[in-house]
Order: sequence, then structure tokens, then C-alpha cells
Amino acid sequence: MQTNLELLSLIDKMRKEKNAVILAHYYQVPEIQDIADFVGDSLQLSQKAAETNADMIVFAGVHFMAETAKILSPDKKVLLPDLEAGCSLADSCPPDDFKRFTDAHPGHKVVSYINCSAAVKTMSDVICTSSNARMIVDSFPMDEKLIFAPDKNLGAYINGQTGRNMVLWDGSCHVHNQLSDEKVIQLKMENPDAKLIAHPECRGPVLALAEFIGSTAALLEFTRKDSHKRYIVATEGGIIHQMQKASPGKEFIVVPSDETCSCNDCPYMKLNTVQKLYLCLKNESPEILLDAAVIERAKEPIIRMLEISKAAKLIR
Repeated sequence: MQTNLELLSLIDKMRKEKNAVILAHYYQVPEIQDIADFVGDSLQLSQKAAETNADMIVFAGVHFMAETAKILSPDKKVLLPDLEAGCSLADSCPPDDFKRFTDAHPGHKVVSYINCSAAVKTMSDVICTSSNARMIVDSFPMDEKLIFAPDKNLGAYINGQTGRNMVLWDGSCHVHNQLSDEKVIQLKMENPDAKLIAHPECRGPVLALAEFIGSTAALLEFTRKDSHKRYIVATEGGIIHQMQKASPGKEFIVVPSDETCSCNDCPYMKLNTVQKLYLCLKNESPEILLDAAVIERAKEPIIRMLEISKAAKLIR
């Protein structure tokens, strides 16, 4: 049995031989984050990969992320170390059920969070991320009827920020949705000098207690620039690795998923291991394959989002 260190060396060698780029989401195990060419949020990673001249993309993340990479780089071979690495949020929005939901709300535009399947993307007018969701929603007139899917917590947060009444699909990320406000309050009482920072996929009561709310990348950037020394972090624990690397003199306390541990890990994200990453590169599988028509239709709302974001930056 080869050690992780030996496997990492082989992965590095094969990456160069196969002209592959390795992408790792912030929620991956530290060893995978450290060997990746790029570490970041899902859309940012897919955009980075599309800009490279790599022939192959190995996405250490979950299924919808690898699909997004394939949508933006249809001519590249896209691999996912473990096809079972799904997403509770994306899975909470089955395409057939969502189609019936949109049909039941005629005259509504559909804003879908990027954490959804390629099939749901094909039914969307525009995609958003946790960092640009408000900007995307604000691009529509106030009287425009909107459906927001699949995350009800992010949708409710944006409704509160904008004063809108978007129709929300009843989906959520179990990693964020299970964080209890009681546990957060307890941690705040035990650590009065620590700032609570939270991802907007958390439930409303947790967000109401937070001193900063933002995407995974925004949380990382906030802790890097902020002068505070201690933070209570309400999101998946994988981000702590990057926070500690960026701010070695600071302390980060993860809001635990339950009373039996001090972590809050996504079981799907953690399905990807160094061994599976090695085998994925060696065998060039499992490969993400999408129908050309799905790629074309799913790309449209993503491009629309990028156009809105670019226009908003130009206005500023």
C-alpha cells in the first residue's frame, strides 16, 4: 500500500504528463487542497480551468461542480474522483419536480443558485453564486416575479436584503441547515471575544447572530483582512485549512454539526481522497459526460450571470 506522500508525488508527475489541471474546492481534505493547481469556490474554479490550456480537468469537489466545469469547457475531459460525491442541496431539487414547480408558477423568471444540477440549470433564466446572488436579483425590476432555487435559506436571506418576495424552492444544504442557533449562542457565550461569521446557506436565526455573512471565499478574505484574532465559523470545516494558512496567528472555532464532534464536514466532499485522486488521474475516469444540447442550454444562464456581473462592475 502506497503512502499518501508517495501518491501525491505520482499525482504531481501524472498531472504534468497528461496536461491536467487539478481543482479543489475549499471543503476538500487539506492534502488535496495543497496539491491542487487552484483552490476556491465552484464557479471560480471552473472559470480558472476554462482559461488554461489543459486537456484534462480533475475536479476534487462534488458532481454539480464537475458538471459546471464541463459546461464551461466542453472540449476538455472532466473527471471527478468519486461519482458518489453528490450534493444534498443539488439533490434536494430533482429536475422533474422542479419542472412541475416552475409550470405551477407561470410568468416567473427563474434564478438558480449554482449549486444545482445541469438539468436544473437548463430550466433557469440566470444562475447566481452566494457572493453575487443579491446583485443578480437586483438586476430584475422590483415588480418582476421570481423563483429562487434550490436553497431556501439563501433565497430567504436575499428576500430580506432586497425586500422582495421571491417564490422559494424548498431545498437546503444539510451541512449548513443543521447548524443550530442554540449551539451558536452557546459558542458565543463561551467565546465572547470571537466574531461569528456565517455562510448565507445557514438558517435565518444563525445569520441573525452573525457579524459577517458571506460566501466561502468572502469568509476567508474577511478573516484575512479583519483585525480580530478569534472567529466562530458557521460553514463547512474544510475552509479552516485555508484560513489558518492565510492567518496563522488567528484562532478558528467551527460550529459543530452535533454534540458528538467538533467538526462540520460534508460527507460528500470528503468522499474524495488522495487514493481516489490518484486512480482518477491514472485511469482517466470517472468522466463527466453531458449531452451537447444540455451543455448549450445550461451555459446560457451562466453566461447571463457573468454578463450582469461585468455590467455591474462597469457601473461602479
